[in-house]
Amino acid sequence: MAMRVSLFATCLCDQFYAEACADAVLLLRHLGVDVDVPRGQTCCGQPAYNAGRPAEARDMAAHTMHVFEDAEYVVLPSGSCAGMIRCFYGEISGVDTERAESLARRTYELSQFLRQVLNVETLGPGLEGRRVAYHHGCHALRELGVKDEPLALLAGCAAEVVEWEADEECCGFGGLFSAKLPEVSAAMADRKLDTLPDVDFVASSDGGCLLQLSGRAKKRRTGPPFVHLASALWRGVAR
Repeated sequence: MAMRVSLFATCLCDQFYAEACADAVLLLRHLGVDVDVPRGQTCCGQPAYNAGRPAEARDMAAHTMHVFEDAEYVVLPSGSCAGMIRCFYGEISGVDTERAESLARRTYELSQFLRQVLNVETLGPGLEGRRVAYHHGCHALRELGVKDEPLALLAGCAAEVVEWEADEECCGFGGLFSAKLPEVSAAMADRKLDTLPDVDFVASSDGGCLLQLSGRAKKRRTGPPFVHLASALWRGVAR
């Protein structure tokens, strides 16, 4: 019997990077995984949690736990939402801790799942000759400990992953942070863009970071394309 995965599309990917959600499904199915996308999914609750609205965060977490109750694995094309489920659901007052911990154990960011569960090393040579810089989103890097996984997968698509001195620095998005402190947020994005090496595109697993960096680059009228990791990896599959 094939491994079963439920894709949690997340709000930002659903609204701004729908192609990345589709590419994640195509990629997982290419690797022999049965994938479904539960229709009842909504927000993971992170914006409410970060805004200090615990009741709303609790309700969203409870709903998410219900939607993915029977999932063998839950995979997200987002380090930040995966981090919310894995690291913070159990801390929300009033949430069923046992169910929260069960969901956390079954939840993975996409590259984390590909490397740690499926043990994927090589996908195909589709990115051969491409120079790629990778932005490590704060939640994937600091909450989930995901660092080498996306780099290994890009290299496994024959891409040249270029060293970037600011690859682990925050892009400045930070959800509400970018709204409350826009000048600081923009300066943080500028710092990253100022240090960006010559590449064909920048990849990341977090839609918020991609929106922040691509939006700032557009404002400055400079910079390469910014591509979601799921789409970059699907391009790398030999077809």
